[in-house]
Amino acid sequence: MLFQFEKMIKLLHVFVWGPPMMMLLLGVGIVLMIRLRCVPLTQLFSSFKALSRSNDHGDITPLESLMTILASTVGIGNIAGIATAIAIGGPGALFWMNCAAIIGMATAYSEAYLAVKYREKSPNGEYIGGPMYYIQNGLKKPLQATLFAIFGTIAGLGIVMVQSNTVAQIAFEHFSINELQSGLIMAVCIAITIIGGIKQIAKASAYLVPLMSAIYIIACMIGILLHVRDIPGIIALVIHHAFEPTAASGGFLGASIFLTMQMGIGRGIFSNEAGLGSTPILHACAKTNSPHQQRLIGALGPCIDTLLICNLTGLVILLSGFWNSGINGAELTARSMSQLLPLTQHWIVSISVILFAFTSILGWYVYSERCLRFLAGEMIIRPYQFFWIIVIPIGASMALNLVWLMADIANALMAIPNLIALYALRHQINTSD
Repeated sequence: MLFQFEKMIKLLHVFVWGPPMMMLLLGVGIVLMIRLRCVPLTQLFSSFKALSRSNDHGDITPLESLMTILASTVGIGNIAGIATAIAIGGPGALFWMNCAAIIGMATAYSEAYLAVKYREKSPNGEYIGGPMYYIQNGLKKPLQATLFAIFGTIAGLGIVMVQSNTVAQIAFEHFSINELQSGLIMAVCIAITIIGGIKQIAKASAYLVPLMSAIYIIACMIGILLHVRDIPGIIALVIHHAFEPTAASGGFLGASIFLTMQMGIGRGIFSNEAGLGSTPILHACAKTNSPHQQRLIGALGPCIDTLLICNLTGLVILLSGFWNSGINGAELTARSMSQLLPLTQHWIVSISVILFAFTSILGWYVYSERCLRFLAGEMIIRPYQFFWIIVIPIGASMALNLVWLMADIANALMAIPNLIALYALRHQINTSD
């Protein structure tokens, strides 16, 4: 019975994250980019100026909102996900990842605009918003909004279990800390942060995200600069294999152009969550009196997450020469980093995975809690905080392959009502101040 259920879940996962979903995500993004006349790209530098505004109405500053969004999106996928994309799809996957991320900037820009436009003030004075609010108030589809909130809550619970399990495995392998012990330590740290609400989470993210990103970015940059002469050849390799099949070599099984595109586009979409509907929940909390200001910050998420951090990971892997070794996931990134920077061993990647997973738990707590609040009201918040904390050590000490698939399915089911709303409300999204 359990085997049949697992088989059904795997088939459902393949279906919901298949080519139709990718075409929907890309299609809506392209429509929005055309409608916006590429403003998310042309006004990219203006986005950084928008981060300095903090005197308007809201709960957290624009900078804190961006850092908390990056807390959830800059995660294990930036280390393991891009490695998997290259290991299966070949070097050309990096090209298609960048194409998808650029299109995703228009989607994220639009999500941020609608999140602020349709946000509400809760009875306790907090600003709340996101797809469930612009679907309900803008699209006038309460059932669609409810479905989004249900899937968002489920996805959050699954993701926290998977992230805590990943940290526990790394802690056991490299620091010999028991899985349950690391889960309990993590639960205490998360509890201290989330009990203080969105403002405390934002403050923690504003400190941790720049720190963890700097550690990883600096390590990658040093490794890349030490092999700077090889970069032109790597760029040529990426462009060549983006449009030509990649032959089998070493442990690499070979890849068609379609598989290369599928792996690259998938990573470009998944890494920054543009279109999934999670990040606008945090944009709605930002201190701003106008959706026009926050929309610019929305476009920064895919830029930093994918165009910067994922590209650095990809370059490290390709420069190391291990991309066709048959190794996959975080192990491929760790070995590649050790090849370029032998003194680091696995430490940089291990510490980065732990920090990235920890901040992802914080970001997804906000998403999940806001979705549940939409469904059940203010009274559910405190009990849910305790439940969330209990789930962390449980996830750390369990085998979670099925949970990961179910969370991924819920993630896809979040995206569908959100993308429908973005397309239907596209005429409300403009580029004027």
